[in-house]
Amino acid sequence: MHTIALLGAGRIGAVHAAHIARHPGLRLAVVADIDPAAAQTLADRHGALALSPEQALDHPGLAGTVIASPTALHAPQTLDAAARGLAVLCEKPLALDPAVAQAALARLDALGARVLMGFNRRHDPDFAALQAALAQGAIGGIETLHIISHDPAPPPPAYVATSGGIFHDMVIHDFDMARWLLGEEPVEVMAATACLIDPAIGAAGDADTAKTILRTASGRMAMISSSRRSGYGYDQRIEAFGARGALRVGNVPHSRVEHWGPAGAAGAPFMDFFLDRYAAAFAAQIAHFAQVIEGAAPLVSAADGLRALLLAQGAQESARSGAFVRV
Repeated sequence: MHTIALLGAGRIGAVHAAHIARHPGLRLAVVADIDPAAAQTLADRHGALALSPEQALDHPGLAGTVIASPTALHAPQTLDAAARGLAVLCEKPLALDPAVAQAALARLDALGARVLMGFNRRHDPDFAALQAALAQGAIGGIETLHIISHDPAPPPPAYVATSGGIFHDMVIHDFDMARWLLGEEPVEVMAATACLIDPAIGAAGDADTAKTILRTASGRMAMISSSRRSGYGYDQRIEAFGARGALRVGNVPHSRVEHWGPAGAAGAPFMDFFLDRYAAAFAAQIAHFAQVIEGAAPLVSAADGLRALLLAQGAQESARSGAFVRV
């Protein structure tokens, strides 16, 4: 049984806590948060001890830590845990500033750290099957990739003001997916943004709509469509096109039951948000983290996290300049 400390008792921390508690090989021993009441509530739910973030990693017998704290704390807390020999699952990104992330990565490499970055979509069963089919040459060499990622509704402006922006907070997941599925590193990025949904998001200095093109050295391309509002549920689709056909993953509805009648066909609505759409992915991510604790190589490393961050930075620069940006 591996003992885990959780740093961060917010929404995503609660998701991780539940999956840790369900895993037969893991035990959630400590929950820490800058808000003591939030830490206590989540700790009580799972029979854990509530401590301050400064005390948490000193708890005896820890094998790993899950870092779900605010982004500014990701790099220092990951480094602190790694210096103690703990395996780390860190939510994305490692830092908002690429220079800070690069410095942290160099230190983590020197420590021989075991860090799994929290890009949960790689653990989704359908997306994993898509990647495996591409790797096996099911459609020949991949040529282009389309990723659609539209949230059901925009977040509050207060969240936007501290999120790092649409590319660092939202599209960064799709940058990681594009790298993984293309099988080749993007070297150029072009992006355009607009504020079409909520003027308050624009007033906070962000956009709510974006289109991004990634291009690899061989000419493979990925197009990413990003929106803070779909109007019809959580829209998560991927299409890959190759020399011998296409592969597609569609949206996941609440039920596969359809009603066919005189007015046509009707089905259940799509999943509401990431918490239900990616429930299986979050469970698989924690199961993989248990394997990382035991010595397995992380499916998504800190270096992968840095590459996605650099693409986010490049997309932000391109949206300002209107030109392709080398990354």
